[in-house]
Amino acid sequence: MKNFAVAVLICAGAVLAACNGNRGQNASNSSDSSTSASNSGANSLLGAGSSFVYPFFSKIFAEYTKKTGVRINYQSIGSGGGILQLTNKTVDFGDSDAPLNNEQTNKMGAPVLHIPMCSGATVVTYNLPGVSAELKFTGKNLADIYLGNIKTWNDPEIAASNKGVKLPNLPLVVVHRSDGSGTTFIFTDYLSKVSPQWASKVSRATAVNWPAGIGGKGSEGVSGLVKQTPGAIGYVELAYALQNKMPFADIQNSSGAFIKPTLASTTSASNINLPADSKVSLTNTAGPQGYPISSFTWALIYKEQNYNGRTAERAKALLDLLWYNIHGGQAYCSQLNYAPLSPGAVSVAEKILKSATFGRKPILP
Repeated sequence: MKNFAVAVLICAGAVLAACNGNRGQNASNSSDSSTSASNSGANSLLGAGSSFVYPFFSKIFAEYTKKTGVRINYQSIGSGGGILQLTNKTVDFGDSDAPLNNEQTNKMGAPVLHIPMCSGATVVTYNLPGVSAELKFTGKNLADIYLGNIKTWNDPEIAASNKGVKLPNLPLVVVHRSDGSGTTFIFTDYLSKVSPQWASKVSRATAVNWPAGIGGKGSEGVSGLVKQTPGAIGYVELAYALQNKMPFADIQNSSGAFIKPTLASTTSASNINLPADSKVSLTNTAGPQGYPISSFTWALIYKEQNYNGRTAERAKALLDLLWYNIHGGQAYCSQLNYAPLSPGAVSVAEKILKSATFGRKPILP
């Protein structure tokens, strides 16, 4: 997906990339990626993880380098790769589109902080010849489609959500990701909340055993299959759909309203009471205007930064970078079709960063 990531940075209306490990690029002109996160100077930082957030990081890290001279080498290798590299202590920070699970937390061996960076939406896209109306889906609709319970587009269950739309008697072709991704985690997390059958049969994960459909690698694979297959339905990031001019549906949220995925509705999804550690799922949000298939992406760092020979200066440089990300960096969200953090999320992120220590002493005032 290299070409897409580059295009995002060139175009002001460009958009966030899918979570796959196919774009191992640096987020800015930076030092060699083999440099250790422990022994290199404080003027160069290393990160790895989510490709979902890659275009956003690319922009704000470049701006940060202009302001401070600190260079950031960010490898877009997927959330799982970023978690693994942080576990191995080969990077200063990881980034993940899902909070650490219990197994991942235990492997870290020390407390890890989750700092929300921005949020994004996963949208349901489709290829339905002859239908120009924007479609609507309930959570049950989507779960039944992906479970293989609904076979055709004119099924009464879909028709009930799209009154007045003439739906064709066309077979449904279900498309999903074939690779592990944060996008899949967000989508399956939502389905697990709205469908007991999905929760018991499939559950949520970055990669699952799909009951139905065909797989495409990365968002480019999913979108390619949807575009070339009449009757297809799939899921991609909002920004990817916008960039590629793909139609996408309104989704019913927990308040019963059908919500169009926009930057505003994605931000509204996080306009809730957040836990102090920010580890919260935004899917099926209680926010009345919130789009229900939304999620944060989190920067991950060790709470105690005095490890593996790291210096206090390097730890301070890392915290200063992340502080910039949640403040000045937010100004670049909208132009790249990311949803900026809500005021409540910024407040929580500030407190989390202030809890980071070096030698058990706070790094930030």
